[in-house]
Amino acid sequence: MRVDSDCFLVTGSDGCLGSWVVKNLVERGARCIALDLDPQALRLRELLGEERVGEVSFAAGDVAAQGLLEAVVETHAVTRIVHLAALQIPLVAADPTRGAHVNVVGTVRVFDAARAYHDQVRSVVYASSAAVFGTGGRPGTLYGVFKVCNEETARVFWDDFGVASAGVRPWALYGYGRDQGLTAAPTHAMKAAVLGVPYRIPFGGRLDLQYADDVARTVVELAGLDNQGAEVYNLRGSVVSVGDVVAVIERLRPESRGLLSHDEEPLPIDPELDDAPLRSLLGAVPRRDFGAAVAETLDTFERLKARGQLSAADIPVA
Repeated sequence: MRVDSDCFLVTGSDGCLGSWVVKNLVERGARCIALDLDPQALRLRELLGEERVGEVSFAAGDVAAQGLLEAVVETHAVTRIVHLAALQIPLVAADPTRGAHVNVVGTVRVFDAARAYHDQVRSVVYASSAAVFGTGGRPGTLYGVFKVCNEETARVFWDDFGVASAGVRPWALYGYGRDQGLTAAPTHAMKAAVLGVPYRIPFGGRLDLQYADDVARTVVELAGLDNQGAEVYNLRGSVVSVGDVVAVIERLRPESRGLLSHDEEPLPIDPELDDAPLRSLLGAVPRRDFGAAVAETLDTFERLKARGQLSAADIPVA
């Protein structure tokens, strides 16, 4: 991917995936604009280091605010947009109107800005979700419904205005920085193991766990392409049971044995999604060994603990 002539706008840059995406862009030498409501870059500072954070330009604002994205695109000569700003399942369920404002209206604003600067913005990559499938082929949450709406928005913006895009459907991200949303529970379990406190994962069954850095690298690869159309791609990581997750953590941190447990009810999403179209497009797709990625995450939490920056208060009661 060539980055010397491009400027990438990343919305939701303070989130888990947003922070990893910005990190990967900076390490590739890309010019990057990080947009969030009130960007503090706390996760990014840990991932990238204080000195390199200075290479990022930050912008503050609500992604759904009228005119904000157009102003950022024009001011910074943005050529590629990576749209990751969204509220997770629990927040959408707690406040559906706010969820629709951020997740749906915000996405429409992104595509409308790309349309307004069609000769400048070469591509849009956005985060959909495996939650679009739910059970029986229909989403089981408002979050999933909103993601379906976003995929259809992308399709119509291509059909009507020629705005090219690529969507990705993560299943369950894990790794440092994943501290919000229902499927953050495996990462909470890793944090609990390091802190030596009990934690119960509030679901069971099998799930597709995708390391945040792998997903970020995939997103960056897609963002550098000049694709046509409005394709959406499933992602694939490590399909494991929740019991396997606990077993791997306990193997790597034997002192945590007996602290971690889980419910039995599985999440209502098929974990066996086909990523063949993505592999056909990109060739090799980043996929870290599950045990190695868990070990890396645990080591990060150990460093934070040693600096007094890891707290059990950050682990929700499940």
